[in-house]
Amino acid sequence: MLAYARHASLLPGLFRQRAEVDKEYLLSLDTTCLLQNFYFEAGIQLPGQQSVSDPAAVKLHWGWEAPSCQLRGHFLGHWMSAAASFLRDEEDRVLRAKLENIVNELARCQQLNGGEWVGSIPEKYFDILLRGSYIWSPQYTMHKTLMGLKDTYAFTGNETALRVVSALADWYVRWTEKAGKIAPAAIFGGEQAGMLEVWADLYLLTGDKKFLSLADTYSGQELFARLERGEDALTDEHANASIPISHGAARMYEATGDEKWLRLLEAFWKCAVTDRGMFATTGSNAGEFWIPPRQHATHTTDRDQEFCTVYNMVRTANELLRFTGKKEYADYIERAVYNGFLAQQNPYTGMPTYFLPQHAGSRKTWGSKTHDFWCCHGTMIQSPTLYTRLIAYEDGNRIYIEQYIPSRCEMTGLSFEMRMDMKNTDTQVLFDERAGGEKSRWCFSIRLQGDGTEKTLMLRVPGWIEGSPAVTLNGEPVVPVIENGYLVLAGKWADELLKLRFNAAVRSEPLSGSEDMVSLLEGPIVLAALTEEDRCIPGDAVHPEEQLISETERTYSTFVWQQSHYRTRFARPNYRLIPLYEVVDEPYTLYLTADGQKGSEG
Repeated sequence: MLAYARHASLLPGLFRQRAEVDKEYLLSLDTTCLLQNFYFEAGIQLPGQQSVSDPAAVKLHWGWEAPSCQLRGHFLGHWMSAAASFLRDEEDRVLRAKLENIVNELARCQQLNGGEWVGSIPEKYFDILLRGSYIWSPQYTMHKTLMGLKDTYAFTGNETALRVVSALADWYVRWTEKAGKIAPAAIFGGEQAGMLEVWADLYLLTGDKKFLSLADTYSGQELFARLERGEDALTDEHANASIPISHGAARMYEATGDEKWLRLLEAFWKCAVTDRGMFATTGSNAGEFWIPPRQHATHTTDRDQEFCTVYNMVRTANELLRFTGKKEYADYIERAVYNGFLAQQNPYTGMPTYFLPQHAGSRKTWGSKTHDFWCCHGTMIQSPTLYTRLIAYEDGNRIYIEQYIPSRCEMTGLSFEMRMDMKNTDTQVLFDERAGGEKSRWCFSIRLQGDGTEKTLMLRVPGWIEGSPAVTLNGEPVVPVIENGYLVLAGKWADELLKLRFNAAVRSEPLSGSEDMVSLLEGPIVLAALTEEDRCIPGDAVHPEEQLISETERTYSTFVWQQSHYRTRFARPNYRLIPLYEVVDEPYTLYLTADGQKGSEG
């Protein structure tokens, strides 16, 4: 099993920029507003709100956090998980103080509620579940609080968070025992998909059998039974209510060592991805529900690719990568990061777009900072904190570099700094007009610092590469040795400089269910045509680079040179294509009519 890097942090570049926008947003939110619904349930009066004459002027978080919403309070758990994850990677005293204050206030609410319950919703919502009446996802809402407390303890060592979540678990022990006697189905109601994972995770963290018992209670998922029978267990099912169940299988595999959980996790992936296919952006849901296998062409709408599903599928892929070491999962993660994590985050505000429309002339609809708080709002603030968990892993004397993200990673006996290796990235020579040379975003330098022990570097060779990677070590060319999709370099590392270049041609991929429609990608990056309607790719769609001209100019952003911008040569009229993650408010089209040969299946 692959282990995470001992420590990882992001270096300057696109990914750090997006993470910093996210952290700034976390810090900007008012603590009282984050806690508002927990205060209401605990009977704590917010200042100036005993009687409100002008509701529109009240200082409260609104949307799904409004006191009238049955999911109110879900966002705080995401906030805690995101804050704790940032603190795992880099110290920030202001963020730490804010998180510790929130945990202390939750402990206060718990005591006012009688010592166990610490919810943003009333306990009676769970009585409604027992009666079989409809209530909007109380287990989903409470799972976020459990998750936030668990992550705070796991990543920052906050003992108060552990005491609060342990006492809340006592409440769950009694409720599940009661439900087991009078309404067993209620245990699996209220969108409980994440409960199996959080209880198993707490058992792994503490060894307390109480948490393992709760995990066992939530392990009898109907989805598992359907997967074991080899059925299509997902078509037309709610996508984000099912994906977290796969995370539970992963945690149970780690907690018990029972291979059946790994088999279930692999069966889920086969059903969700291998057999189903996906949009070029990795999404496979429309209107929050799984699309039938290979029928994506009939589901290009305004409500494709819910962001929660992208975030959670990356987590599933990451578990499978750790358990199996198969690079196909890292290839999937790379594409999802560029065309989901980055593409669905507003680069200026950090806000999410709930869905990523796939039809011609689409537009992204961005959330607001305090008036929406969709479910995707919560997963979006967590997504940039996941980058450092995706870069490097180790297994014995093998060190795996999976994602090429500028970063510093500390492994056992070795550390490295990875940066993009474009010419003219040094600000001292930014305006040296005499300097020319390489402007490829797929060039990387990796400075290795080792203690002299034998280590084998396993560097993922992306599935999209054209030809073989170009490799130098300390300035000397290296003939690449590739095994199972990894560049293998063994040695006793001291102070070394490794350089890589991957060639990436623009290629096309057909839309499943309508292969006359294709998307264009450079490496893992989906290119968005800046048009309000379907347009033709003139000529041979198999080799679209012949129909494109690269647009390159100096910039003042995270890249010194403009990256992955093109315009067509022979279309009438011509149009521009840019990375989907750069699209903010422009209309865009992802699938174009192939005027010639079809692209290869992706």
